[in-house]
Amino acid sequence: MTTVLAPMEGTAVGLAAVPDPVFSAGMVGPGTAIDPLRGPGKAVAPIAGKIMKLHPHAYVIVGDDGKGVLVHLGIDTVQLKGAGFQLLAAEGDRVSAGQPVVAWDPSAIEAGGRSPVCPVVALDALSGELTGVAEGSVHVGDELFRWG
Repeated sequence: MTTVLAPMEGTAVGLAAVPDPVFSAGMVGPGTAIDPLRGPGKAVAPIAGKIMKLHPHAYVIVGDDGKGVLVHLGIDTVQLKGAGFQLLAAEGDRVSAGQPVVAWDPSAIEAGGRSPVCPVVALDALSGELTGVAEGSVHVGDELFRWG
């Protein structure tokens, strides 16, 4: 069983609330989304493992059990080409759950006309594999869902 933690403070809203059909339909995988607290903050590792992919707007961490979790910071934020994001780790780094990975400001994303909602997705998981999916207010490090 893998416990996936909230990578930021905000409100767990579910993937259906993500204004992007690829995420909201679960095509990337099952999970949930967080509408983040507005203001400067840090997105942290939701699980312990290795950073397999790291972009300013998104990252994938794979645990020792081979399970990968994607954290996507906002919607259509790839178009920003890294502006407004600061990498706090590097691809290939081993991280602990709760370790900061990217600094960003959801209010700046929103001010630029994009949604700051953050999908947190269990890659290659089946929809029935996730349990205890959080709803409502979450703080950094709170249990977001269990996978297994």
